[in-house]
Amino acid sequence: MFKALLRMSVAAGAVLALAGPALASPDKPVIALANAYFGNSWRHQMVDAFETAAKDAKASGAIADYIILNGDGTVPQQNSQMAELILKKVDAIAIDAASETAVNGIIEKACKAGIKVVSFDSVASAPCNYQLNFDFTGYKKAQAEDVMKRLGGKGNIIVVRGVKGSAPDHDMFEAQQSVLKNYPDVKVATTVFGQATASVAQSAIANVLPSLPHVDAVLGQGGSDDYGIAQAFEQFGGEYAKKPPIIEGGGSSNFIQWWAKQKATNGYSTISMNTTPGIGGAALWLAAALVKGADPSKTMIMPVATVTDENLDQYKDLAPGTIVSPTYSQDWVEKNLLKK
Repeated sequence: MFKALLRMSVAAGAVLALAGPALASPDKPVIALANAYFGNSWRHQMVDAFETAAKDAKASGAIADYIILNGDGTVPQQNSQMAELILKKVDAIAIDAASETAVNGIIEKACKAGIKVVSFDSVASAPCNYQLNFDFTGYKKAQAEDVMKRLGGKGNIIVVRGVKGSAPDHDMFEAQQSVLKNYPDVKVATTVFGQATASVAQSAIANVLPSLPHVDAVLGQGGSDDYGIAQAFEQFGGEYAKKPPIIEGGGSSNFIQWWAKQKATNGYSTISMNTTPGIGGAALWLAAALVKGADPSKTMIMPVATVTDENLDQYKDLAPGTIVSPTYSQDWVEKNLLKK
């Protein structure tokens, strides 16, 4: 049995499905989620979105059941998850991939077994799979450009990368680098990995701050790293207590609440842009539609959420520990993904 954490439907049938082939039909398929990494707020919220959609789909008779598998971020474990799901004969798999390329072999096996595969968020490049992605390059370029303008094109920055080995980390980092090369007077003081997690990002920043020159801005990747970064500077104190650096927001409610307080105190200003964990629900509805014969584009792009000084008040009362995100319904998927 997997070392991964398992989350599944509370119905007894879902438990039994793990012990033998899934009982389903094209009209009432079994949909599985293979999530490579479960270590940050974004992924938790994404899994919750998938599960909420799956429960609604099951209650309405749109699917027979669902299975959720969460991994530790490694390729071998996700390959094992996928192999098990193939043996269970599920009808579709939504996979938030551990690697853009290293899981392609097992995805091709799933496709050959007649299973519909949708990679999303951290996508895989296997030709047979559908990709439900974000424009990581586009929005990260736009956000980095915004920060560069706020800096006046000069200063010292820290770059905080995301989940090691993931496609989003690669795409966002490359997008940031493409912007930075146009600003020779902006110096990268250091680059650290924050794993898109508040606690990891906070520790990474706290460890390097004593050895760095004054930091004017931080480019991050989201997933709650933004609040961890802010906390590291706040705890370091000194000049940062009066004037924190410009920190790229990644959509975490804790950061947005921190931002709102800073704005009220000292006029703090930044921009937050983030991929939306509600994509988990969209992936469920898309996977079910594929089993039932839908024929969308092989590559589909999801919107991102943007918070600015102008709309900050709309989000400052979000529940702690959450990420800015809408809910994507079956109707939304049909109108925005299947009819394009």
